[in-house]
Amino acid sequence: MTQKKKQTTKPSKGLHSRNPHRARYDFPALIQCSPELAPFVAENRFGDLSVNFSDPMAVKVLNKALLRQFYQVDYWDIPAGFLCPPIPGRADYLHYIADLLAASNEGEIPQGRFVSGLDVGVGANCVYPIIGHRVYGWRFVGADVDPLSIKSAKFIVSSNKTLKNGVKLRLQKKSDHIFTNMIQADDLFDFTLCNPPFHASEAEALAGSERKVRNLAANSAKKGGKVLTPNKASTSLNFGGQKAELWCDGGEAAFIQRMIKQSTECADQVFWFTTLVSKKENLAAIYQQLKTVNAADVQTIEMAQGQKITRVVAWTFLEKEQQQAWREARWLK
Repeated sequence: MTQKKKQTTKPSKGLHSRNPHRARYDFPALIQCSPELAPFVAENRFGDLSVNFSDPMAVKVLNKALLRQFYQVDYWDIPAGFLCPPIPGRADYLHYIADLLAASNEGEIPQGRFVSGLDVGVGANCVYPIIGHRVYGWRFVGADVDPLSIKSAKFIVSSNKTLKNGVKLRLQKKSDHIFTNMIQADDLFDFTLCNPPFHASEAEALAGSERKVRNLAANSAKKGGKVLTPNKASTSLNFGGQKAELWCDGGEAAFIQRMIKQSTECADQVFWFTTLVSKKENLAAIYQQLKTVNAADVQTIEMAQGQKITRVVAWTFLEKEQQQAWREARWLK
């Protein structure tokens, strides 16, 4: 099998063009949709409405409002101590996956219930399946090693009629396995997605969380907002996250390399495997691993979120003829 030359898609400035969160938050509209947000919204010194993004509770309530207004999700919550993800960034990943599928489908985005995705590390928040199902009608399996995450995600799904029959959850009982038992014998997935653990140790994860809170507090101060004093108590809330969400032995690079190796075991059951890669310096080792396993095609998609650039690396083992057969069987129904 000959591996194609890696292709990199550069981002336009800002969020994806289909991302509804490109504009500034319309706080009056969000409050009208979710009145519980009102106590957290105030004018900064520039006269703009905002929330204190260094306050975990404010961020969680803002997420609830965004999911309700844009994705018709009436109930959403996460247990204390679990990761509270930024909705705009999560939506961007899904829109770029849609573009990736479209590029394999003569420019048309495959939509509807015949398109399936596997979310590796769905978390207690279940945000990727929520957005993907509500925007594109895709069906999802969400996998996680943490029983409480699966319990929380199941409760979110069962509490929203809009998610009915759109999301299933599976508990991964072996922490060193990624796809085993999550991709079952009769499964076919058009894509997988993953936001892998970023840090290599608990100490590194805690330091990163504390640094994030300090940066958010400083940014809030610049904009004239209220400031929370960063401390371990604040970072142990929604910015903290659980072990499986934030760190693993070897960090992001080791996790992704293990994912690539294990993807060979289900190579013909998935069209595109994808993962976020936060650290650019990890790309060389990732590309080398993909070369080692003889991936048929490798794509790198850069995403811009403010000043931050992150990327999605995607790979497939399907040759052109196999891709065409897949498209005809699943996307042209």
